[in-house]
This record gives sequence, structure tokens and C-alpha cells, in this order.
Amino acid sequence: MKINLTDKSYTELAHSIQSYFKDASNSIHKARNEIKIIEYNKKKLVVKSFKISNILNKIVYTFFKDSKAKKSYDNAIKISAFTPKAIAYVEFQKLGLLDESYFISENFAYDFTIREPLLDENFEEREAIFQAFASFSHQLHEEGIYHLDYSPGNILIKKEKENYSFKIVDINRMKFKELSLDERLKNFSKLWAKDEDMKIIVKAYAKLMNADEAYCINKAIAYSQKNKDIKNFKKRLKGKKVYD
Repeated sequence: MKINLTDKSYTELAHSIQSYFKDASNSIHKARNEIKIIEYNKKKLVVKSFKISNILNKIVYTFFKDSKAKKSYDNAIKISAFTPKAIAYVEFQKLGLLDESYFISENFAYDFTIREPLLDENFEEREAIFQAFASFSHQLHEEGIYHLDYSPGNILIKKEKENYSFKIVDINRMKFKELSLDERLKNFSKLWAKDEDMKIIVKAYAKLMNADEAYCINKAIAYSQKNKDIKNFKKRLKGKKVYD
């Protein structure tokens, strides 16, 4: 077992995280990995469980790469202003190899993700939300933060009086560097946004960058369409439904 903590009051939780996770019933995502909300000392926490599927990956994550839980924890510490507060990461080995890991963070009580206003044309204040999202993205990029899965479900939003507060999650895959304008625009490509919505977001972003509006919009839409084409091509190969 390996544990890193930001707060020693969570030591017992970290040591017993497998039991707490197993007993928790509030699962909010279950696929290759699973995310649950648990309550500990009257606080709601989010716990993500990472499973390692095969022996090769177990060898790689034991000796050559940091676990996804450790990456999530380290990144959350590094960009703490943009993510829910990191609590701990815990790793468990079996037969000398990493078998599973957990990332624990505070629960950000968000109201919706960026997905909802992107899908619902009647969503209240959607244009204001898109403009606020452009500002948040600009702050990320100015700090040299490039989220490699900057997709709708990973962008959490909370309404606070007249403003909107944003947090990003699923942060184990990130790059940190000075970003070019094209790299910044490409970062919007996984939103699966309609062209008209992309125009609103990128127009606000271009203004913050003091960049050519038409160039930014055309480039961002081209990146977005390329991502859609690739994803839809893969879906066709698997006989799945494709989306515009």
C-alpha cells in the first residue's frame, strides 16, 4: 500500500478506502473505472477507483509510469485553483505489482456540466455560460494547462449569484507548457459543439487573446469537425450510431 495525503484527518479513510468504496452505493460513473460519492466525517467526497486490466499494464504502472490515481493527485495539487481539492491517492499491490489505485477529492457541488447548455438550445443563460467558459478556458491556457480530455462531462459548472464557477475533473492526462494559439483552439475540439455554439465560445476567447476573430473561429470549427469525423469513422467501423 502507498498513501499520499493532504490532510491527516483522512488517514483512517485512506487506509480503509477499499472497504469504504465497496460499501458505498452512490455510484455516479461505472465503466472501465468507477466513481462513487462517499460520506466521511459528515463531508461528501468523490472517490475514483482505477482498475488495471492486464499483466503488461500492471508491470508498466509498477515500474515505468505513475498510476492514474497518482497523476490525478499530483495534477490536482499543481492546478488546485481549477479542480476540486485533492485529498489523497492510495495504491495497492498484489504479488509485487500495482493492482488497483484510488484518487480521493472533495465533492464539488456543481449544478450542471457544459454538456447541458451545449445540447439544450433553450438552456437558461446559455450564451452567458459559453462566454464564462471561454474566460475559464483562457485562464487555464494562460497558466500553461492543457487538459487532454477537455470534454463536456469533465467541465463542471456551479451558478454563484450572477457568476459561474468552473472546475475540471478527470485530470490524469494533462500537459503543462506554453500554448500556441492553434493549440489553444484545438483544445475545444472535444466539446462536440455545434458550429454556432463554437462561434460564441471562440469569439469571446479571441477577444481575450486579442486575436483575429475569423481565424480563430474557422480554426476551432475545423479542429472540431476533424474530431467528429474521426470519432464517427470509428463508430461506423463498430456498427454504432453516428452523430453530427
